[in-house]
Amino acid sequence: MNEREVFQRLLLIVEEYYAGRQSGKFLDYFDPDELRQLLQLDHHPEGCDWDRLFDWTEKYLRYAVKTNHPSFVNRMWSGASLPAVVGEIITAISNTSACTFETAPVSTLLEKYMIDQMLEIVGFEDGQGQMTTGSSNANMIAMMCARNLHDPAAKDAGLFGCRRLLAFVSADAHYSMDRAANILGIGLEQLIKVPVNDRGQMDVTVLEKKLVDCCESGSHPFFVAATAGTTVRGAFDPVEPLLVLRARFGFWLHVDGAWGGATVLSERLRPQFLPGLEKADSFTMDFHKMLGSSLICNVLLLNNRRDALARTLSAGDGSYLFRETEDELLDFGPASLQCGRRVDSLKWFLDWKFHGRKGLAARVESFLDLCGYAEECVGRHPELEMMAPRASFNVCFRYVRDEASANDFNLALRTRLYQRGISMVGCAYIEERLVLRLLITNVSMGREDIDRYFAELVAAGREMDSEWRAGAK
Repeated sequence: MNEREVFQRLLLIVEEYYAGRQSGKFLDYFDPDELRQLLQLDHHPEGCDWDRLFDWTEKYLRYAVKTNHPSFVNRMWSGASLPAVVGEIITAISNTSACTFETAPVSTLLEKYMIDQMLEIVGFEDGQGQMTTGSSNANMIAMMCARNLHDPAAKDAGLFGCRRLLAFVSADAHYSMDRAANILGIGLEQLIKVPVNDRGQMDVTVLEKKLVDCCESGSHPFFVAATAGTTVRGAFDPVEPLLVLRARFGFWLHVDGAWGGATVLSERLRPQFLPGLEKADSFTMDFHKMLGSSLICNVLLLNNRRDALARTLSAGDGSYLFRETEDELLDFGPASLQCGRRVDSLKWFLDWKFHGRKGLAARVESFLDLCGYAEECVGRHPELEMMAPRASFNVCFRYVRDEASANDFNLALRTRLYQRGISMVGCAYIEERLVLRLLITNVSMGREDIDRYFAELVAAGREMDSEWRAGAK
């Protein structure tokens, strides 16, 4: 099989898969042992031909989860948009690293263009940014910038002998904050979790008291992170009251918008969810979530600190790779956490040009409207109950059972729906009670899909409820 034939066959397989991405079941489930046998992973240990490789390619698509399917409501992302898929294909076939202008001239300019677009939209002045490997790393880089700019000696001397540094986050903040504190040497004991109110927002009054206690103890509050769309409840920590505290205590204010940061694109939603964002010190958001780009597509933006990333992240002798240029920010490598940088700017750029800011904003607004409709659906089914007030895009509910069995029942219900290929929904705990967390990130999803989702869930729940009651007898 020559190269032309390889590409022709590949494109036929891809086209067939893409055409059926929303039909049938979202998954034909097999347990790990069964799936291992179907995949025949041990065949041809010494190499094989293209026919065998394409056999594995087709098996991968045959048994993979269809993330484009309307029944996939499990994660904060779904199947990628077509412009992003085109970008991914071109990125794979051109195969370069976006660390220098020399090796990636086009992607460098695309990334700089898109970062400038986002800096202007967010309202950051004299800022800078970079694409990262996801908001988890973006959160860590923001914390690292805060640490090193608070104490410039930390980069070279480390934290030895340094005054105790404390970082503050919501109790519902993403676990990447814990990992950042661990990796950066801050220590988990110095990451202070601030309780949330009944809507899942950071309690600013409690934060203020903890900041006072921190200073009185001789420690230093160097970093506070507001979450714009918490993972479970979808709550938005209030930025404006945190700005008041920043003026008093001098910490770096970061906004983790991995999930809800997409509202910044909407002129209708931004005043509601992100007032004061333009005055924060840093902000991160994922384009691969609500906005539909393929994984991973993240941007970290810094406000009024044009050289902070390079000052924080550059280290070691990179002269073999990086060249002195008139524009010191032309190469992204010195100001990045990693050496090799994947080209994610092309898919981002193509998505941006195809949909435009207004198109992407409309997408986010429609998701919020659909989440409101999903909440109404929960109220129409007596078998279901909301488990937290809907703060934004997350619908947290469960099938009604007595408290003693509710967690086990809802987990078993979720598993049944998944293994039967009916739907895949997320689950989490709120105050030790397991909830089903419905997320809508598929642009093709409509009210009829939501109606069908709840009808199938309730039907499965009734069936399982009867089985459990019969078993109890």
